[in-house]
Amino acid sequence: MTPSTHTDILATREPPQQEIIEPITRHVPEFADWLPESARPLWQMVEQYPLLGAVIIACLFFVLALFTRSVVLRFLDKLAGSTGNQFDDHMVQALRKPLFTTVLFFGLCLAVKAAQLAFGTDALINIFVSVIIASWMRASFAMSTAILDALARNHHRFPIVEEHTVPLLDLSIKLLVLLFGSYALLMVWGVNPLGWLASAGIVGIAVGFAAKDTLANLFSGFFILVDAPYKIGDYVNLDSGERGRVTHIGLRSTRLLSRDDIEITLPNALIANAKIVNESGGRDSKIRIRLPVGVAYGSDVDQVCELLQNIAEAHPEICADPQPRVRLRAFGASSLDFEVLGWIVKPEDRGRIIHEMLVAIYKALAREGIEIPFAKTDIYVKEFPRSPS
Repeated sequence: MTPSTHTDILATREPPQQEIIEPITRHVPEFADWLPESARPLWQMVEQYPLLGAVIIACLFFVLALFTRSVVLRFLDKLAGSTGNQFDDHMVQALRKPLFTTVLFFGLCLAVKAAQLAFGTDALINIFVSVIIASWMRASFAMSTAILDALARNHHRFPIVEEHTVPLLDLSIKLLVLLFGSYALLMVWGVNPLGWLASAGIVGIAVGFAAKDTLANLFSGFFILVDAPYKIGDYVNLDSGERGRVTHIGLRSTRLLSRDDIEITLPNALIANAKIVNESGGRDSKIRIRLPVGVAYGSDVDQVCELLQNIAEAHPEICADPQPRVRLRAFGASSLDFEVLGWIVKPEDRGRIIHEMLVAIYKALAREGIEIPFAKTDIYVKEFPRSPS
């Protein structure tokens, strides 16, 4: 191969791909493109003095920004105040700064473009556009909080947005805003984020394998907060044996306070795969207790029912609504098996109330002479062994 041929082949090769891309702010339009046809001749005269034109553009957009803040936003303030809804006021307040900043700094971008500076034009435009993006990111944080608060107050229409899920959803939305805002800032400065994303993906896979248990707890905590099988203050039982009142629900773990005043911390991944009995759930927070009572055959069943009913209704912590009731459940091997049913307000008081009820039932049956059967064993001695002679 001759040297000239080798040189031609190298010349036809494409240059290597660059990590820096052209900033999007290079495409900011000229100010003349925004003017009507009748005003363009006047502007062509002003263009002979670029700095003067830049000052005129900056002043015009500063006045326009003041007009937006003083007239347009004030009108929106009055409109929001007439609705009597705080949500509108928060939204208008959040839009105040980004609208003013957008109009003003967009005008500054056009002014810098019209000034025809010898150097630094692109850098100044990038700075101004970055300020606009940052102002909208900050406003998005405030607007997301206001929107979630409004949805939480109407959680019957949006069941996924409740008081305990608002912090999680707020954090997720802010992370998304930060992600897209950072991507836009990188594009403004001409940095291609694709290479960084690929590197971050590889690092993320490695971190995922190293912290799989932690990530499992985090994802489980997210689904627990969204699905809400229980909330703070509920009394729950797990099939693994833990039982107590929920005191804290986090992204990594859930805490229960047992009846022994011992705090139990459970990983969310364990709870997500467990059977949960929420004694405070359902249509009402009241729960029903059942007390089995056996009396001897031959007892007056009407008398027993009346006696047990009176004891249940006399207890101050047995709810009158629903009314307690007594049922004859079965004919047992040695007893008539009754059951006393009553509703209580607090699940953690169940043990004490059952104790008080059983004591009262035992005393009442003994006072009325009603026998409580118990197992008896009779021993018959056929003959005594003979003593040795």
